[in-house]
Amino acid sequence: MIGIIGKKLGMTQIFNAAGQQIPCTVIEAEPNSVLAVTSTSMLKAVQLGGLGSQKNTRDSAKGERTPRGRRVNKAELGHAKKAGLDAAPRVLRSIRLDEKGNAKAEIPNLSVGDTINVGIFTEGETVKVTGTTKGRGFQGVVKRWGFHGGPNTHGNTKHRRPGSIGPGTDPSRVIKGKKMPGHYGAERHTQIGLRVEKVDMERNLIYIRGAVPGPKSGIVVVRKQG
Repeated sequence: MIGIIGKKLGMTQIFNAAGQQIPCTVIEAEPNSVLAVTSTSMLKAVQLGGLGSQKNTRDSAKGERTPRGRRVNKAELGHAKKAGLDAAPRVLRSIRLDEKGNAKAEIPNLSVGDTINVGIFTEGETVKVTGTTKGRGFQGVVKRWGFHGGPNTHGNTKHRRPGSIGPGTDPSRVIKGKKMPGHYGAERHTQIGLRVEKVDMERNLIYIRGAVPGPKSGIVVVRKQG
């Protein structure tokens, strides 16, 4: 179940051969490099790198130090050079090839240094997209969990509060997993059953029907779904 690392550009609409309007998410996926291959009896996976490169400590062309900020360390740079790259990729993701529960999946033959592009996808096939959802900060139970809240009239003062969170005598504590206010969003989410509507090889774009997790310019991983 090979995939590719991409960046969510936003949403648009396209028209199919029947003239139907289809809402699509546009994902830019420049060619990814294979940095590592794991092949054991328990796991078969590849590590991909993409979305540009990280800054080195020194500019090899000028011999000058680059500005301060996030710069690649020697371990990351050495790992990238084993795959024939001059700079370490900005994003690394590991993709499992032998998907659990799908024994009939065809495992591609890849080696370190290979390149993967959007050509692995075809129009009409089904994919799943993994990304980080939009962060919404600290939210109450109505927005976070969909609670209905209390009445707005007849003297009620608990409009958007959660109400009782457990009896005091028994069990004398709040049960684990109780739905309460807290941090909402900014977590990993995988959207399955999405259809590839169009593949633009020249611009490295994938048009996927519907919405995918994350904000604009968010990092996503598009994988084939068996």
